[in-house]
Amino acid sequence: MWGILRRLCLTLCVAAIAGPALARDTGPVTNLPLPRFVSLKATEGNVRRGPSLTHRIDWVFQRRDMPLRITAEHGHWRRVEDRDGMGGWVHYSLLSGIRTVLIEQDMLTLRTRPEADAPVTAALEAGVIARLGKCGPEWCRLSSGGYRGWAPKARLWGVAIDELRD
Repeated sequence: MWGILRRLCLTLCVAAIAGPALARDTGPVTNLPLPRFVSLKATEGNVRRGPSLTHRIDWVFQRRDMPLRITAEHGHWRRVEDRDGMGGWVHYSLLSGIRTVLIEQDMLTLRTRPEADAPVTAALEAGVIARLGKCGPEWCRLSSGGYRGWAPKARLWGVAIDELRD
C-alpha cells in the first residue's frame, strides 16, 4: 500500500515540476505523441485484452484503413480505440501512419475550397473512410472513391480539432 502511495506521490511531484512537457504525453517506445491517430493497415486485426499473444482476443477489427487512436504503447503493442471508444491491444505491424478519417455526417459535401459557399465536388455517406490531407483550423482536404475536396473538420473522426496538417 505504501509503495503505491509513494509512486503516486512521486508521479504527482514530477508532474508538478515538469509541467506540460511531462513524458506521459509521448509514447515510451516511439516517443511520438499520445494520443495520436493511425489507420488499420490490414483487412483484419486481432484486438487483444493485453499487450502479448498470450492475451485473449476480444474481437477483430475488419475494416482496412479504419482510423484508430493510439492511447498507449508497450513494446511492439499499441492500445487503440475506434470512434466508439472500443479497443484493446493491437500489434504495431497491423497499423499504418497513413492518416484516414471516418465521415460522421450523412451526405457530407466535399467542396472545391475550404469555404462553406464553394462549389460541391461530391457528397459522402456517414461511415465512409477517406484519406486525410491538409488541415487548417476548420477544414480538411479529403480524398475518397476518386473524389477530392474540403470538408469541415468537426464532421470527421480521426483528426484532432486543433490539429493542423500541411
